[in-house]
Amino acid sequence: METSLVLQNLLSPPVLFFALGVIAVLVGSDLEIPAPLPKLFSLYLLLAIGFKGGVELLQSGLGPQVISTIAAAMLMSALVPLYSFLVLKRQLDTYNAAAIAATYGSISAVTFITAESFLGLTGMPHDGFMVAALALMESPAIIVGLLLVKLAGGKPSPGEGEGMRWGALLHEAFLNSSVFLLVGSLVIGVLVAGYSPSGLEKMEPFTGKLFYGALSFFLLDMGIVAAQRVADLKRAGAFLIGFAVLMPLFNAGVGLAVSWLLGLPQGDALLFIVLSASASYIAVPAAMRMTVPQASPSLYISTALGVTFPFNIIVGIPLYMAMVRLVIPAV
Repeated sequence: METSLVLQNLLSPPVLFFALGVIAVLVGSDLEIPAPLPKLFSLYLLLAIGFKGGVELLQSGLGPQVISTIAAAMLMSALVPLYSFLVLKRQLDTYNAAAIAATYGSISAVTFITAESFLGLTGMPHDGFMVAALALMESPAIIVGLLLVKLAGGKPSPGEGEGMRWGALLHEAFLNSSVFLLVGSLVIGVLVAGYSPSGLEKMEPFTGKLFYGALSFFLLDMGIVAAQRVADLKRAGAFLIGFAVLMPLFNAGVGLAVSWLLGLPQGDALLFIVLSASASYIAVPAAMRMTVPQASPSLYISTALGVTFPFNIIVGIPLYMAMVRLVIPAV
């Protein structure tokens, strides 16, 4: 891995603020972010990236490569839980194995946004249509997670009937706040770029200049939360901690191979790899708590948020970029 890539990532403000949040917990500081603000900044980041992605999607159009890339992303979201489940089932019961597998089949929007910022620092271009892949990768993982529970002989949460359980699951899979806001913002970006150029100009300060500072503030909070999850890792044990590092690396390798087959340029390839290698700590955990209460949240949240998220933010992104430069030629 190139030292310059590591330094560029480690010395970027968002990663430094993430580290500051971790340090605050480790040294016993009383630094905390009031509860409503992290949610507000999360929604802002999703709105901004969705809107910008819609604008760029209109410019690039829905060509064969765009459609094939989005389809490949959704396929990854369905396949990763399947082989992750086979690994996890060696040590865990059906419920926890399925919940963790679904978590790793889904994505971390903040990791994706951080990777976009990293590309901005390196000056490497990328296409906005990757946001569409981001928005569509959560739902398949949630559905496959519940199917794994059913097919492996477990029982989803008790309810008034099979239809109600599936109705609640599908509602959470397709209409949870992150998916809904991302897709909605993407559509709005397309409409504004196509029919209201003046509106696009008025939105630019909100979706452009404020974005980097908001990401830094949000990652400060994520550093605090991730460090607070370290205690839960004792319950996870060495097997799950190893899984939380090795599975993203394996998925990154698969993502790199798919990117090469699709002929993606380096910037888009990095984002595809990051989508493949990240894990959800918001949408999927919320769905699993509702549909598979037998699974322990301390396991699937602590591994995704306490290990995989910081690993990808600090080490993974520059490592994946080095992999991309090694395999995919610059255009």
